Amino acid sequence: MDNLPRRGPTGFRRRHLVTVLAFLGIFIMDNLRWSFVNAIDPMTTPYKVTLDNGTVVEKRNLDFEMQVVSHVVSSSFYGYVASQILGGWLGACLGGSGVFGAGVAFTALFSLVMPIVVHGGTANWVIASRVIQGLFMGVTYPSIIAVWSRWAPPQERARLVTIAFSGSYFSIVVNPPVCRLIANTLGWTIIFHITGILGFIWFAVWWTVVKDKPEDDPHISTEELKYLRDNLDCGPNDSIPKHIIYPWDKFVTSMPVWAIVVAHTCVSYGFISLSIVLPMYMRDTYNYRLDRTGFLSSLPYLLIAVLMPVAGTLADWLRNTEVLTTTQVRKTFICSTFISQAILILLARNLNSVNGTLVCLILALGLSAFAWAAFSVNHLDIAPQHASVLMGFSNTFASILAFLSPSVIIYFIRDGWQYTFYTIIAVHLFAALFYWAFASGERQRWAPPAPTPEPESIPLQQRSHVI
Repeated sequence: MDNLPRRGPTGFRRRHLVTVLAFLGIFIMDNLRWSFVNAIDPMTTPYKVTLDNGTVVEKRNLDFEMQVVSHVVSSSFYGYVASQILGGWLGACLGGSGVFGAGVAFTALFSLVMPIVVHGGTANWVIASRVIQGLFMGVTYPSIIAVWSRWAPPQERARLVTIAFSGSYFSIVVNPPVCRLIANTLGWTIIFHITGILGFIWFAVWWTVVKDKPEDDPHISTEELKYLRDNLDCGPNDSIPKHIIYPWDKFVTSMPVWAIVVAHTCVSYGFISLSIVLPMYMRDTYNYRLDRTGFLSSLPYLLIAVLMPVAGTLADWLRNTEVLTTTQVRKTFICSTFISQAILILLARNLNSVNGTLVCLILALGLSAFAWAAFSVNHLDIAPQHASVLMGFSNTFASILAFLSPSVIIYFIRDGWQYTFYTIIAVHLFAALFYWAFASGERQRWAPPAPTPEPESIPLQQRSHVI
């Protein structure tokens, strides 16, 4: 176990403010992502228009064939995947806070202009706009890891990161009912206006408050700055490099890196697969319409959002009290989660009870929170200076398989539900075994810490002790 101070300065500090703003940024970012999906129904719903000659005709705002509409909805994925590694590289070179903020801001800009594109553009224009919007979405997750490499000390890493990423799942809970309400009362175009304006308001606050390096923050206390300096070699003590040489040969031959890729991919595949399977299986097997149950349909995502900070806090506590090493914490959380999910999915398939099946599948989804407390910070464990690029690397694979998972499910459903369930179980068991065999929570030899500057070369400015 690293010989690190176990506690930082108490109270609400600047790193906690960064965490709150990161949570809000990810929450808004994912609302921008899901708003188009949840606005599709009112956009494609026919409405009647009376012409000047008295003739009543039927029109749709998005007047494309359903196959084209499907391409429009999924088109942001291509931009999202293409910019993952780029987002990590830009975050490391230019500073994670600026790249993260710009990603949200430009996504918000495209949200504001989307109604204009839908009303006046062809299908190709709408698809092109969605692809470009996806490019800006894609840089956000990798670049926020660059922020954590400078603001999240190892003692608090899992807690701070999971609090921020829980914003993604809160957005899944909030976005559908709010979008329906706005579309029914104010019109579907207002969905894009509201989310876009919120994105710009958040960006103004983020750009003003959050700095790439703690030492550039004029409001950070001397005590907190020293705490971060003592515990983060990649952050407050070094300048943001303009030219970084990434050891890609080490990345692609490192088994701990591939363990993260496998875990990240399994979480994404399992989440999308279970999100699709849950309502379909309940409807086909028990004639139970989950989409008509209101709150119950959003319960799995609310459970993930609430449990993520709990899991992150528990992970940090186990590490800080030396109950487990960092490697043991990561392996325990990932492997116990995947094995528990596999057991719950197997139970759901074999129970002949609607309530029992529903509970098992909801719990299987909810347990994803504990996997997030491990893989989302594992990049920072093994190579903090390369963590943003490694997040982009792993999220590329995770996003591709998540995108393909509906097709995989449809393929196996033709032969019966048992094959669909067994495929999901097999993926989770394989990921658990692979991660247990090859994962690490220790810094890798190909990612050595930067040389520590002499104390006199980094004068500690007099700073306020208040936020």
